[in-house]
Amino acid sequence: MSNKKSAITVLLTLFCAANSITALAQTAGGPRRAPIGPGNVVVHSALGGFILGYDIDQTGTEGSLSEALTLGNGLHNVAVETFDQRTGKLIKILAQQSNSKNDFVTLGIFGNHVALTEFEHVTDLFVDKRIYATSDPINANKFTAKWTPPFQKPEDIISSMSASQGFPDAAVLGFENTSNDFNSYVFSANVGANTFGPVFRVDDPVFASNLSPALAMNNSTNQAVLGGSFGCFGCPTEIGMVDLTTGKLTEFPGLGIGIVNGIAVDSNTGIACTTTEDDFSVEFYDLAKQTGKIVVLPGATNQAQSGQAVAVDPIHKLFLVGQEFSSTARSGSSIQVFDEQGNFVESLNGFDLPASPAYMALHPSKRAGYVIVTPDLTSLQSFTY
Repeated sequence: MSNKKSAITVLLTLFCAANSITALAQTAGGPRRAPIGPGNVVVHSALGGFILGYDIDQTGTEGSLSEALTLGNGLHNVAVETFDQRTGKLIKILAQQSNSKNDFVTLGIFGNHVALTEFEHVTDLFVDKRIYATSDPINANKFTAKWTPPFQKPEDIISSMSASQGFPDAAVLGFENTSNDFNSYVFSANVGANTFGPVFRVDDPVFASNLSPALAMNNSTNQAVLGGSFGCFGCPTEIGMVDLTTGKLTEFPGLGIGIVNGIAVDSNTGIACTTTEDDFSVEFYDLAKQTGKIVVLPGATNQAQSGQAVAVDPIHKLFLVGQEFSSTARSGSSIQVFDEQGNFVESLNGFDLPASPAYMALHPSKRAGYVIVTPDLTSLQSFTY
């Protein structure tokens, strides 16, 4: 009897000691992580329209989105608005038009808290004027200045801009929307200061505008980083780096196969991450050494499970990969998380992502973010990782 009692006493002592060690470890390591995956906060567009661009301030409390509500007469109610990241509630509608052919597009938040919005004016069927406005800072909750990029003709289109919060400059990828010119053009832009670097044409046809190259920026080297492919099934990929001061293009073969769906760069380490369509893989590159590693998405067995957009968390040295058809859950979409060495970290399951690459707007210090979800594309889903 005393032996049993002694054994129980020992077990209880060990159990209490283990709990004490666990509690001590949690205290030493800071607050316990929140559950990963979709959160309880959802941002709904104010007018109920589909969202045309969005972003959140990575070191602030607000976000921005644009929307368009299609009416029965074929026109739209359009608006630009800001929202509270913590609650998802609307803060203010910055601009709004009713029964309009025009639209607004949120291009992102850049530098230090500067939101950028594009206004597309349509008189007949096509856009005949593009105007750009900044909100500096975003929590001013109003447009504060015009932004005047080197592309000034109506047919000149900005197709993408690099995610560059925390750095002065972003890379801009654009093209002249004419029938006989598919060349891509790149330049640097300090959005808050409304200053620009020279515009350079990218001559390699693998990065032509009609092939939709993916764009990121290595701010440490002042290079636009492009991922391209000719798009045919089984086509190899190419990584290009354009010096945004001289225009020099440096290239090396990519590791993936098929269209480059997404790209992101950690400018602090010079590590790039891409996703490719045909081999449902993720690639990790040391841009300085022009070397890399390729890994198949966890559990993926076919092209439908390919990765889409890529986002970088430079604080925790993580890349997040959107996946429309999950390879780690029975249904729905996922966000797959990798470290910069290409090691799989975790799966965030339970999303409903659209077919086109869905931008993941991150708040790295909080290991949190927002992403657009289907079926109506009228809301943003919060998540943690």
